[in-house]
Amino acid sequence: MSPRRKIRCAIYTRKSSEDGLDQDFNSLDAQYEACAAYVASQRHEGWTLLSGRYDDGGLSGGTLERPALQRLLEEIDAGRIDMVVVYKIDRLTRSLADFSKLVDRLEQANCSFVSVTQAFNTSSSMGRLTLNVLLSFAQFEREVTAERIRDKIAASKKKGLWMGGNLPLGYDRHPDPKARTLVVNEEEARTVRHLFGLYDELGCLRKVEERATAEDLRSKRVVRTDGSVKGDCPLSRGQIYYLLRNPVYLGKIRHKDKIWDGQHPAIIDQDIWDRVQEKMRQASNRSRARGDSDARQHSTDPGAWLTGLLYDETGDRLTPTHTTRKGRRLRYYISNRLISGGKDISGWRLPGPALENAVIDVIVRHLQDAAAAHQVLAQPEAGSAEAVQTSVADLVTRLLGHGCQIGAALLAKGKLARGQIDLEFNPKTLASALGIAADHLHPDLTHVTASFDLCRRGVEAKVIAGDMAPQPDPHLRSMLIRAHGWARDLKAGVQLMEIARRESVPDAFIRTRAQLAFLSPKIQTAILDGSQPPELTLKRLVSVTHPLEWSEQERLFGF
Repeated sequence: MSPRRKIRCAIYTRKSSEDGLDQDFNSLDAQYEACAAYVASQRHEGWTLLSGRYDDGGLSGGTLERPALQRLLEEIDAGRIDMVVVYKIDRLTRSLADFSKLVDRLEQANCSFVSVTQAFNTSSSMGRLTLNVLLSFAQFEREVTAERIRDKIAASKKKGLWMGGNLPLGYDRHPDPKARTLVVNEEEARTVRHLFGLYDELGCLRKVEERATAEDLRSKRVVRTDGSVKGDCPLSRGQIYYLLRNPVYLGKIRHKDKIWDGQHPAIIDQDIWDRVQEKMRQASNRSRARGDSDARQHSTDPGAWLTGLLYDETGDRLTPTHTTRKGRRLRYYISNRLISGGKDISGWRLPGPALENAVIDVIVRHLQDAAAAHQVLAQPEAGSAEAVQTSVADLVTRLLGHGCQIGAALLAKGKLARGQIDLEFNPKTLASALGIAADHLHPDLTHVTASFDLCRRGVEAKVIAGDMAPQPDPHLRSMLIRAHGWARDLKAGVQLMEIARRESVPDAFIRTRAQLAFLSPKIQTAILDGSQPPELTLKRLVSVTHPLEWSEQERLFGF
C-alpha cells in the first residue's frame, strides 16, 4: 500500500480593524488556533501544518493588496503550499472578482483552500458553488456597510460635526474625544487671519507665498502617535490656496459640494471671506483667459487631463506642474509632497505628455486584448460578437484621436508603483462608451495592470507602459545611418581626421560613433525599428569598446 500524500497546509488570518490587536490573545490568534485544530483533525489525511504565519491585521477584505496575503501567494506560486486554511471565507476576500482571480491562481499552482467553519473546500464543484453564494453575500455586506458609513458621515456633517481627517491650521481637536468638534488654536489662528489679510491686500498667491516665506509662516505641526512630526514646513502656494478656500474658517463644515453650519467657532469674519473669494475668482478668470490664449497658440496641447486621477505607491496624489525652458512650456506630473515638502527620492516627476500618452496606450491595448479574448461581456454571445468588436474598435479610434477628453471620463483612478501601473475605470462611463449595459460588462474589463517604467535618455525622460509599440530613437537611428557613411569613407581610404574636419567635430567623436556600423545585424535592426531595450542609449553605446563577436555584443547590450 502506497504512503498517503503529504498535504502542506498554511493558515491565513485577517481582521478588518486594528481594535484589540494589541491584546495578548486577539482575533487573529483565535482564528489561527481554530484553523490549527482543524488541520490537526485531518492528520490522518496527510495534512501537516507549516510553521509560518500569515496574519493581516487592520486590513480590508475588499482588496488583495495585503502584505501577508501577497507573501502567501508567492509561497503558493513557488509550489511550497498545497492547502490554504481560513476561519471563514470572507477572511480571504469579500470580492467575487478577486475570488475568481484567487481560484485561478490556486488552481494553476495545484493548491486548494478550506474554510473550517463553513464545511466546504474548493476541491469539489459543490464547494465552489457554495463558495460563490457565500462570497456574494460577503460582498453585499461590505457594500452595504460602506454605504451605511458614508450616510453616517454625511448626516453627521449636516449636523456640523467634525468627522476627522487632517486638522486645518488654526484648529485642534476638542480635548473631549466624545465631542466631535474643533477648538481654536489661537497662535495658529493669528497665522490664518494674517494670510487672509495678506491676500486681501496683495490679491496674488505668488506674492502671498513670498511674504509668508519671508515671515517664516509654517504649516500645522502634528506629532504622530509614534513621536514623529508631520508638517511644520514653509507654506506652499497650493497650501495657501486651499487654506483661503476652506470654509472651516467661517465656522462651516464642507461635505462634497455642500456646506453646512459647523459646531466650531469661526476664525475669520464674513466680510474678509467674501472679499478674498471675490479676488480669487477675478484672479482665476484672468488666469483662465490667459490660458485660453495659450491654448489657441498651442491647440495640440490637451492640458493636464490626468489631474486628480493618479496616485503614487504611497497614496500621494500626482499634481500637474510646469516649467519654461528656452521659451518652451514643459508640463510634468509630480508627487504632491515634492511641492509642499521639498526633496523625497521616492517621489515621482514624470513628463506630462509622455505619461498621458502612456496611459492612453495602456487603455487602448487593454480594450483590444479584451475584445480579442471575447472578455468584453460577462456572458459573450455569438450573435453580438461582431457588434461588440465594432464598438471596441470605435472607442479605440476615439481614444487615439481625442484621448484627453475620453480618457479622463473613462478613468476613475490610477496608481503608479515601481515597475507597475494600475488603472480602474468608471463602469457606467465605459459601458456607455461601448453601448453596453453596465451590468453586462466582464468584471475584468473595468481594471488593468500593466508594466511601467521611466527611462532616461540624456536629459530626456521616456515613459514606458505595457507592451508599447516600438518607437525608434530618432537621434540614435540617425547616428547609426551616419556611422555607416563614415565606415564607407574609412574603407575607401579617407583619413579619420579628414572626416572629422569635414563634419566639424573632434576625432574622438567619429572614432566612438563609427563603431556603430559594426554592431551585430540584430542590434542594428532593433535600433532602426525601435525595438531595442529602453536602456540602450547612444551614450551607453559610445562609452564602451564593442566586442568583435556579435553574440558578445548582444549579451553586453541586453539582447
